[in-house]
Amino acid sequence: MFNRTTLWILVVAFAAGLGLWAAHRWFGSAAPVLPETRAVRLFPEPRALPAFSLQQSDGTRLVPGELQGHWTLVFLGFTHCPDVCPTTLAELAGAQKQWSTLPDSIRPRVLFVSVDPDRDSALLAGEYAHAFHPDTLAATADVPALEAFARSLSLVFQKVPPDAGAPADHYAVDHSATLAVLDPQGRMAGIVQPPLDARAIADDFLTLTQGMGR
Repeated sequence: MFNRTTLWILVVAFAAGLGLWAAHRWFGSAAPVLPETRAVRLFPEPRALPAFSLQQSDGTRLVPGELQGHWTLVFLGFTHCPDVCPTTLAELAGAQKQWSTLPDSIRPRVLFVSVDPDRDSALLAGEYAHAFHPDTLAATADVPALEAFARSLSLVFQKVPPDAGAPADHYAVDHSATLAVLDPQGRMAGIVQPPLDARAIADDFLTLTQGMGR
């Protein structure tokens, strides 16, 4: 037969259990602890990307599975870009040089996606990107596929008609200068916004890569 002390212990234990259940029910599990970064802004929860298919400069298709196993920085641009694209790729090349000692199996990657398929073939996009760093991946696709891919990364681009009297192919392409960050599962995990700092980007991705096995 329970005495009063035993009954009181059971009541307290039940109340504590009920409190833990309520906390989990209403507030969910604790937010994940994110690594400290300077340039990379990580999201609390990465999000999966919808299916996509781009043409890479080496002639192969770039599909979601190809972006797994590494942290990846994705940048939209075009080869006729007068300022943002060369500046961005130059800064990223500085970061890539600092990753060069990492094993290829885990080394962070940079993906340059041309959003100007009328003038940029996948091969041309690759030649342009490789002029900044040979490890940079490059790809493009038709406009609908590019629009869907950009939208999945919360990025945008838009063709800007040429000035009056200028040749038809002297148009520009406005595009996001923000970089998308994909985690080793190929999910959208964060962003890097300009102005870019090669040292900060390199340090952040070294930190993220070192934490891959945790």
